[in-house]
Amino acid sequence: MKEFLDELEDMNIGKIERNVPLYKYTTYRVGGIASAIVYPKNVDSLMKLIRFVRSKDIPFKILGFGSNLLFSSKQYNGILIRLDEFRDLEFFGTSKVRVGAGYSLVKLSLQAAKRGLAGLEFAAGIPGTVGGAVFMNAGAYKSDMGYIVQDITVLTPDLRIIKLENKELDFHYRSSFLQKHPGYICLEAVIRLEKGDKNAIEEVIKDRRRRRIESQPLNFPSAGSVFRNPEGMFAGKMIEDLGLKGFQIGGAKVSEKHANFIINYDHATGEDIKSLIEYVREKVKKEYHVELKVEQEFVNWE
Repeated sequence: MKEFLDELEDMNIGKIERNVPLYKYTTYRVGGIASAIVYPKNVDSLMKLIRFVRSKDIPFKILGFGSNLLFSSKQYNGILIRLDEFRDLEFFGTSKVRVGAGYSLVKLSLQAAKRGLAGLEFAAGIPGTVGGAVFMNAGAYKSDMGYIVQDITVLTPDLRIIKLENKELDFHYRSSFLQKHPGYICLEAVIRLEKGDKNAIEEVIKDRRRRRIESQPLNFPSAGSVFRNPEGMFAGKMIEDLGLKGFQIGGAKVSEKHANFIINYDHATGEDIKSLIEYVREKVKKEYHVELKVEQEFVNWE
Protein backbone atom coordinates (compact mmCIF):
# COMPACT_ATOMS: atom_id res chain seq x y z
CA MET A 1 0.00 0.00 0.00
CA LYS A 2 2.88 2.39 0.76
CA GLU A 3 4.21 2.02 -2.79
CA PHE A 4 0.72 2.63 -4.19
CA LEU A 5 0.29 5.77 -2.06
CA ASP A 6 3.72 7.06 -3.06
CA GLU A 7 2.69 6.74 -6.71
CA LEU A 8 -0.57 8.50 -5.92
CA GLU A 9 1.30 11.39 -4.27
CA ASP A 10 3.30 11.86 -7.47
CA MET A 11 0.09 12.20 -9.49
CA ASN A 12 -0.79 15.49 -7.74
CA ILE A 13 -4.48 14.58 -7.46
CA GLY A 14 -5.03 16.39 -4.17
CA LYS A 15 -4.30 16.11 -0.47
CA ILE A 16 -3.64 12.60 0.87
CA GLU A 17 -3.78 11.59 4.53
CA ARG A 18 -2.24 8.24 5.45
CA ASN A 19 -3.08 5.82 8.27
CA VAL A 20 -6.14 7.76 9.35
CA PRO A 21 -8.03 6.86 12.57
CA LEU A 22 -11.64 6.71 11.43
CA TYR A 23 -13.14 7.76 14.74
CA LYS A 24 -12.19 11.31 13.70
CA TYR A 25 -14.33 11.05 10.57
CA THR A 26 -17.54 9.41 11.80
CA THR A 27 -20.24 10.85 14.05
CA TYR A 28 -20.29 7.61 16.09
CA ARG A 29 -16.59 8.29 16.79
CA VAL A 30 -15.60 4.68 16.11
CA GLY A 31 -13.67 2.75 13.47
CA GLY A 32 -10.27 1.30 12.71
CA ILE A 33 -7.43 2.80 10.71
CA ALA A 34 -7.94 3.63 7.02
CA SER A 35 -4.93 3.27 4.74
CA ALA A 36 -5.65 6.71 3.27
CA ILE A 37 -8.17 9.46 2.72
CA VAL A 38 -7.79 11.34 -0.55
CA TYR A 39 -9.27 14.79 -1.31
CA PRO A 40 -9.43 15.21 -5.11
CA LYS A 41 -9.00 18.82 -6.27
CA ASN A 42 -11.68 18.64 -8.97
CA VAL A 43 -13.66 16.29 -11.20
CA ASP A 44 -10.67 15.52 -13.44
CA SER A 45 -8.61 14.56 -10.39
CA LEU A 46 -11.46 12.37 -9.12
CA MET A 47 -11.64 10.53 -12.46
CA LYS A 48 -7.86 10.11 -12.53
CA LEU A 49 -7.95 8.75 -8.97
CA ILE A 50 -10.70 6.23 -9.70
CA ARG A 51 -8.94 4.97 -12.83
CA PHE A 52 -5.74 4.52 -10.85
CA VAL A 53 -7.25 2.68 -7.86
CA ARG A 54 -9.18 0.41 -10.22
CA SER A 55 -6.01 -0.38 -12.16
CA LYS A 56 -4.40 -1.51 -8.88
CA ASP A 57 -7.53 -3.33 -7.71
CA ILE A 58 -7.70 -1.23 -4.53
CA PRO A 59 -11.14 -0.85 -2.89
CA PHE A 60 -12.46 2.70 -2.51
CA LYS A 61 -15.45 4.47 -1.02
CA ILE A 62 -16.83 8.01 -1.04
CA LEU A 63 -16.92 9.40 2.50
CA GLY A 64 -19.03 12.42 3.44
CA PHE A 65 -19.24 13.59 7.05
CA GLY A 66 -19.54 9.99 8.28
CA SER A 67 -22.95 10.67 9.80
CA ASN A 68 -24.60 7.50 8.54
CA LEU A 69 -21.77 4.97 8.61
CA LEU A 70 -20.64 2.34 11.08
CA PHE A 71 -17.06 1.15 10.53
CA SER A 72 -15.64 -1.94 12.19
CA SER A 73 -12.44 -1.68 14.25
CA LYS A 74 -10.46 -3.49 11.55
CA GLN A 75 -7.93 -1.80 9.29
CA TYR A 76 -9.63 -0.45 6.16
CA ASN A 77 -7.22 -1.52 3.42
CA GLY A 78 -8.51 0.82 0.78
CA ILE A 79 -8.94 4.44 -0.16
CA LEU A 80 -11.62 6.71 1.24
CA ILE A 81 -12.45 9.68 -0.98
CA ARG A 82 -13.75 12.95 0.45
CA LEU A 83 -15.26 15.56 -1.85
CA ASP A 84 -14.42 18.50 0.41
CA GLU A 85 -13.27 20.55 -2.59
CA PHE A 86 -16.68 20.11 -4.26
CA ARG A 87 -18.26 22.98 -2.36
CA ASP A 88 -19.35 25.50 -4.98
CA LEU A 89 -22.55 27.32 -4.07
CA GLU A 90 -24.60 29.43 -6.48
CA PHE A 91 -28.09 30.82 -5.98
CA PHE A 92 -29.71 31.65 -9.31
CA GLY A 93 -33.08 32.55 -10.78
CA THR A 94 -35.60 33.44 -8.11
CA SER A 95 -35.38 30.32 -6.00
CA LYS A 96 -32.82 27.77 -7.19
CA VAL A 97 -29.43 26.78 -5.89
CA ARG A 98 -26.61 24.82 -7.49
CA VAL A 99 -24.43 23.23 -4.82
CA GLY A 100 -21.46 20.89 -4.72
CA ALA A 101 -21.78 17.42 -3.21
CA GLY A 102 -19.25 18.21 -0.47
CA TYR A 103 -21.16 21.21 0.87
CA SER A 104 -22.65 20.96 4.38
CA LEU A 105 -26.42 20.41 4.36
CA VAL A 106 -26.81 22.39 7.60
CA LYS A 107 -24.90 25.35 6.13
CA LEU A 108 -26.98 25.16 2.96
CA SER A 109 -30.23 25.33 4.92
CA LEU A 110 -28.96 28.41 6.80
CA GLN A 111 -27.80 30.09 3.57
CA ALA A 112 -31.26 29.51 2.07
CA ALA A 113 -32.96 30.90 5.18
CA LYS A 114 -30.81 34.06 5.01
CA ARG A 115 -32.14 34.66 1.51
CA GLY A 116 -35.77 34.06 2.48
CA LEU A 117 -35.95 30.76 0.57
CA ALA A 118 -38.15 28.03 2.04
CA GLY A 119 -37.94 24.27 1.61
CA LEU A 120 -34.73 23.38 3.42
CA GLU A 121 -35.87 23.99 7.00
CA PHE A 122 -36.08 20.22 7.60
CA ALA A 123 -32.34 19.92 6.88
CA ALA A 124 -31.07 22.40 9.48
CA GLY A 125 -30.27 19.59 11.93
CA ILE A 126 -28.97 16.91 9.55
CA PRO A 127 -25.16 16.75 9.88
CA GLY A 128 -24.24 15.48 6.43
CA THR A 129 -23.05 16.62 3.03
CA VAL A 130 -25.38 17.44 0.15
CA GLY A 131 -24.13 14.37 -1.74
CA GLY A 132 -24.74 12.12 1.26
CA ALA A 133 -28.20 13.61 1.76
CA VAL A 134 -29.16 12.91 -1.87
CA PHE A 135 -27.77 9.37 -1.58
CA MET A 136 -29.81 8.66 1.58
CA ASN A 137 -32.77 10.84 0.62
CA ALA A 138 -32.26 12.42 4.02
CA GLY A 139 -35.30 13.95 5.62
CA ALA A 140 -37.15 15.05 8.73
CA TYR A 141 -40.45 16.69 9.66
CA LYS A 142 -42.35 14.99 6.82
CA SER A 143 -40.03 16.35 4.13
CA ASP A 144 -36.90 15.05 2.40
CA MET A 145 -34.48 15.69 -0.45
CA GLY A 146 -36.87 14.09 -2.94
CA TYR A 147 -39.22 17.06 -2.59
CA ILE A 148 -36.63 19.70 -3.45
CA VAL A 149 -33.95 18.18 -5.74
CA GLN A 150 -34.48 19.17 -9.36
CA ASP A 151 -31.53 17.24 -10.77
CA ILE A 152 -28.04 16.08 -9.91
CA THR A 153 -24.80 15.77 -11.85
CA VAL A 154 -23.14 12.40 -11.38
CA LEU A 155 -20.02 10.54 -12.36
CA THR A 156 -21.11 7.18 -13.77
CA PRO A 157 -19.28 3.88 -13.18
CA ASP A 158 -17.77 4.20 -16.68
CA LEU A 159 -16.59 7.73 -15.77
CA ARG A 160 -19.03 9.77 -17.82
CA ILE A 161 -20.53 12.95 -16.40
CA ILE A 162 -24.32 13.00 -16.83
CA LYS A 163 -27.39 14.64 -15.31
CA LEU A 164 -30.16 12.71 -13.60
CA GLU A 165 -33.55 14.38 -13.22
CA ASN A 166 -35.67 14.04 -10.09
CA LYS A 167 -37.95 11.42 -11.65
CA GLU A 168 -34.92 9.26 -12.52
CA LEU A 169 -33.61 9.37 -8.94
CA ASP A 170 -36.35 7.07 -7.61
CA PHE A 171 -36.66 8.89 -4.30
CA HIS A 172 -38.55 6.99 -1.60
CA TYR A 173 -38.40 7.00 2.19
CA ARG A 174 -34.63 7.09 2.97
CA SER A 175 -33.90 5.57 -0.42
CA SER A 176 -32.74 6.69 -3.86
CA PHE A 177 -31.38 5.52 -7.20
CA LEU A 178 -27.85 6.16 -5.89
CA GLN A 179 -28.25 3.63 -3.08
CA LYS A 180 -29.27 0.95 -5.55
CA HIS A 181 -26.50 1.96 -8.00
CA PRO A 182 -23.51 2.67 -5.73
CA GLY A 183 -21.10 3.08 -8.66
CA TYR A 184 -22.67 6.50 -9.38
CA ILE A 185 -21.09 9.45 -7.55
CA CYS A 186 -23.05 12.65 -6.94
CA LEU A 187 -20.95 15.69 -7.89
CA GLU A 188 -23.50 18.48 -7.47
CA ALA A 189 -27.23 19.10 -7.14
CA VAL A 190 -29.70 21.72 -8.31
CA ILE A 191 -32.31 22.34 -5.64
CA ARG A 192 -35.67 24.07 -6.10
CA LEU A 193 -36.87 26.23 -3.23
CA GLU A 194 -39.71 28.72 -2.75
CA LYS A 195 -39.83 32.38 -1.86
CA GLY A 196 -40.85 32.79 1.75
CA ASP A 197 -40.66 35.09 4.72
CA LYS A 198 -37.09 35.20 6.06
CA ASN A 199 -38.12 35.75 9.68
CA ALA A 200 -40.72 32.97 9.57
CA ILE A 201 -38.20 30.52 8.06
CA GLU A 202 -35.56 31.36 10.67
CA GLU A 203 -38.17 30.99 13.42
CA VAL A 204 -39.04 27.47 12.19
CA ILE A 205 -35.33 26.53 12.21
CA LYS A 206 -34.91 27.92 15.75
CA ASP A 207 -37.98 26.09 17.01
CA ARG A 208 -36.80 22.79 15.53
CA ARG A 209 -33.33 23.25 16.97
CA ARG A 210 -34.92 23.72 20.40
CA ARG A 211 -37.02 20.57 19.92
CA ARG A 212 -33.95 18.57 18.86
CA ILE A 213 -32.03 19.67 21.96
CA GLU A 214 -34.99 18.65 24.14
CA SER A 215 -35.65 15.28 22.49
CA GLN A 216 -32.31 13.99 21.14
CA PRO A 217 -29.07 12.97 22.92
CA LEU A 218 -26.91 15.56 21.16
CA ASN A 219 -24.29 15.49 23.95
CA PHE A 220 -23.12 11.99 22.92
CA PRO A 221 -21.71 10.70 19.61
CA SER A 222 -24.39 8.99 17.52
CA ALA A 223 -25.53 8.67 13.93
CA GLY A 224 -29.08 9.95 14.39
CA SER A 225 -32.02 7.61 14.10
CA VAL A 226 -30.80 4.03 13.88
CA PHE A 227 -33.92 2.41 12.40
CA ARG A 228 -36.39 3.48 9.76
CA ASN A 229 -39.97 3.80 10.96
CA PRO A 230 -42.07 0.86 9.76
CA GLU A 231 -45.22 1.97 7.94
CA GLY A 232 -47.72 3.37 10.42
CA MET A 233 -45.39 2.77 13.39
CA PHE A 234 -42.53 4.47 15.20
CA ALA A 235 -39.34 2.50 15.78
CA GLY A 236 -38.43 4.57 18.86
CA LYS A 237 -41.82 3.89 20.50
CA MET A 238 -41.50 0.14 19.87
CA ILE A 239 -38.02 0.08 21.40
CA GLU A 240 -39.10 2.18 24.37
CA ASP A 241 -42.14 -0.03 25.02
CA LEU A 242 -39.81 -3.04 25.22
CA GLY A 243 -38.02 -1.34 28.12
CA LEU A 244 -34.76 -1.01 26.19
CA LYS A 245 -34.00 2.63 26.96
CA GLY A 246 -30.64 2.66 28.73
CA PHE A 247 -29.78 -0.91 27.68
CA GLN A 248 -26.05 -1.18 27.12
CA ILE A 249 -23.55 -3.45 25.37
CA GLY A 250 -19.95 -2.47 26.05
CA GLY A 251 -19.75 1.29 25.65
CA ALA A 252 -22.83 1.51 23.40
CA LYS A 253 -26.19 2.42 24.88
CA VAL A 254 -29.80 2.86 23.75
CA SER A 255 -30.39 6.51 24.55
CA GLU A 256 -32.58 7.24 27.56
CA LYS A 257 -33.67 10.43 25.82
CA HIS A 258 -34.74 8.89 22.48
CA ALA A 259 -34.94 5.11 22.06
CA ASN A 260 -34.19 5.22 18.31
CA PHE A 261 -30.74 6.63 19.02
CA ILE A 262 -27.78 4.45 19.95
CA ILE A 263 -25.04 6.52 21.55
CA ASN A 264 -21.34 6.06 22.07
CA TYR A 265 -21.73 6.38 25.83
CA ASP A 266 -18.36 5.19 27.08
CA HIS A 267 -15.56 4.55 24.55
CA ALA A 268 -17.71 2.18 22.48
CA THR A 269 -16.26 0.22 19.57
CA GLY A 270 -18.01 -0.31 16.26
CA GLU A 271 -18.53 -3.89 17.39
CA ASP A 272 -20.35 -2.72 20.56
CA ILE A 273 -22.69 -0.57 18.49
CA LYS A 274 -23.35 -3.25 15.88
CA SER A 275 -24.07 -5.84 18.58
CA LEU A 276 -26.55 -3.47 20.21
CA ILE A 277 -28.26 -2.71 16.89
CA GLU A 278 -28.65 -6.44 16.23
CA TYR A 279 -29.90 -7.09 19.78
CA VAL A 280 -32.59 -4.39 19.49
CA ARG A 281 -33.66 -5.64 16.04
CA GLU A 282 -34.01 -9.17 17.36
CA LYS A 283 -36.08 -8.06 20.36
CA VAL A 284 -38.43 -6.00 18.16
CA LYS A 285 -38.79 -8.86 15.67
CA LYS A 286 -39.62 -11.33 18.44
CA GLU A 287 -42.20 -9.07 20.09
CA TYR A 288 -43.79 -7.30 17.10
CA HIS A 289 -42.93 -9.60 14.18
CA VAL A 290 -41.47 -6.55 12.43
CA GLU A 291 -38.04 -6.51 10.77
CA LEU A 292 -36.58 -3.07 11.49
CA LYS A 293 -34.45 -1.62 8.70
CA VAL A 294 -31.19 -0.03 9.76
CA GLU A 295 -30.56 3.49 8.41
CA GLN A 296 -26.80 3.26 8.88
CA GLU A 297 -24.47 1.58 6.41
CA PHE A 298 -22.06 -1.05 7.80
CA VAL A 299 -18.58 -0.65 6.29
CA ASN A 300 -15.58 -3.01 6.46
CA TRP A 301 -17.30 -5.90 8.24
CA GLU A 302 -16.50 -8.62 5.70
